[in-house]
Amino acid sequence: MVFCHGTPWSSALWHPFADALSSRFRVHLWDMPGYGQSSMEAEHRVSLDVQGELLSDLIGYWGLDRPHLIAHDYGGAVALRAHLLHGALYSSLALVDVVALAPWGSEFFRLVRDNAEVFAALPAAVHEGVVRAYIEGASHRGLDERQTRMLVEPWLGSLGQAAFYRQIAQADQTYTDEVQPLYGSLALPVLVTWGVEDTWIPVDRAHSLAEAIPGARLQLVPGAGHLIQMDAPESLATVLHGWLVEQQQRRA
Repeated sequence: MVFCHGTPWSSALWHPFADALSSRFRVHLWDMPGYGQSSMEAEHRVSLDVQGELLSDLIGYWGLDRPHLIAHDYGGAVALRAHLLHGALYSSLALVDVVALAPWGSEFFRLVRDNAEVFAALPAAVHEGVVRAYIEGASHRGLDERQTRMLVEPWLGSLGQAAFYRQIAQADQTYTDEVQPLYGSLALPVLVTWGVEDTWIPVDRAHSLAEAIPGARLQLVPGAGHLIQMDAPESLATVLHGWLVEQQQRRA
């Protein structure tokens, strides 16, 4: 199985879930270029079109035969593009509070996209405050300092600061517009699960996405925001474990 993270996250957000599932599944984590421990060099593009193609290539490089995919946020669009446009094959697809339907992108996203160079030049302390406030707004229950630090850390320093605003500047709804009309052609088991209190991508999108995908199952998680992994880890783990075991049994 493969976990896909979103923005501005990294594979670290999925580590506890990967550890919990590793006794039953062979688990693969990856940081998309521009995120976490992957390259943050300016010459490496980080837009959705690149990420989708790279995921497809990575599955081939790993030699995986129809893995189960679990994707969060921006990673949902990456996984959908990899499958629908680049031929990546999955046994099942779990979409967790994902970017998939237009319109998307907050007012902050649009402001940064139009002024990325200005934001990249912010004093380091001001930048850290911006990133902290932005990330903390994704949680419904609130983050402790350890959680906040883990999520903020990759975006600090001159390299991380530039990369933070670069990945927002390269976010383009065109890349989901290309695949959204194809959701009706998805012919694999799909789970759509969502935090009911998600303010980044409201829960009505979960209903719309599930309706757009033939046979999709919808599972809502009460008391969780966009950072569902931290707001409701036990509930999310239960949902994902049950889904994966069911899919594994069907595949067998």
